Amino acid sequence: MSNTIYIRTLKRAEHTVFCVSDGQKYYYDAQFNRRIPFSSGQQVKRSILDTVSEVLNVVPSPTTFLFDVTKQKELKEGEVYGTCDPTYPDQLLGGWMKAAKGGEDRTLKRRSPLSISAMRGLHPLLAGIDNDNASFDRSDRPNNQVIVRDENGNQLSEDAIVEFLGGKDRSLSRKWIPNQSRASGLFVSDIAIDLRRLFTVSLNSFEPEMSEDTIAKLKSEGWSETKNVFGDCLVAPKELRENWVKALAKAIVNWKITSNQSRTFSLMDTLAISISDNANLIAGSIRAKLSEEDSRKADPIIDESLSNVTTFISLQAGGYIQTKGEKADAFELAEQALIDKMMAFDYENQV
Repeated sequence: MSNTIYIRTLKRAEHTVFCVSDGQKYYYDAQFNRRIPFSSGQQVKRSILDTVSEVLNVVPSPTTFLFDVTKQKELKEGEVYGTCDPTYPDQLLGGWMKAAKGGEDRTLKRRSPLSISAMRGLHPLLAGIDNDNASFDRSDRPNNQVIVRDENGNQLSEDAIVEFLGGKDRSLSRKWIPNQSRASGLFVSDIAIDLRRLFTVSLNSFEPEMSEDTIAKLKSEGWSETKNVFGDCLVAPKELRENWVKALAKAIVNWKITSNQSRTFSLMDTLAISISDNANLIAGSIRAKLSEEDSRKADPIIDESLSNVTTFISLQAGGYIQTKGEKADAFELAEQALIDKMMAFDYENQV
């Protein structure tokens, strides 16, 4: 049995914002001379982990922020680190890094079992950015409060404001917001789940993942000692694995970018999901191909005939791609397929 599960997700976005940076983050595609919007792998990972916590109805792990006061009595930002405690699902699945200042304490680090790509265009010709202008208009309200300050920060009187505006066609209850970027098109994101690390934490004392106190806590809560290819480790109890596997499967199928702005909300509905243990095949399961008639046009393809790849297609996918296998319960089946694959792995007897 393969140690890795590969998942490719195809989503459709409509006039939305993934992450605000100059309106919308993008990269430049040199071959097709286009700006392509994207959502970083870190943002996708955060969206998935937030969904896991939501499904399990648990509060995500706390984060510690350290600050130092300088000799000049200024606040200087210091380290930021998580709990390094795998009893929090977002820590076990997301990994951690804790490097204390001064080097007196050992650095604790765990590599996430989830490798997650950026969500980017299925093809440069199938995703893009459009610009529009927005406005914030409250000129119809008589109870607005308008404050105008002079060069010294002093508030001007109403008569002074009226005098200042003489000869100027300017509204003080309306703001113009130009050049707002929006993303639209078909987008893919890839995930690789390393089953060897998914529910195990290392006991390697030379490259520690946890403190001795955390190790003792896990053992008292039923985590058992075993070995994998990375050495001695603790494996999570079966009951916990069953519960968290269901939440992870649901999160992988149903995650959404949660940081997009309310005025640009998009369902970002999933059109198809492919699952395989072969990275090369899964890249071909959801792809695009240049049109033979027009080299400036690309056709999206969902290949349902690949062996060793299972593809689940939603009903709405047929509105954008030529498909035959759409199902109303496609993503319930995808969740169950992920659960079956993750639960079939022998976590206690890896070597």
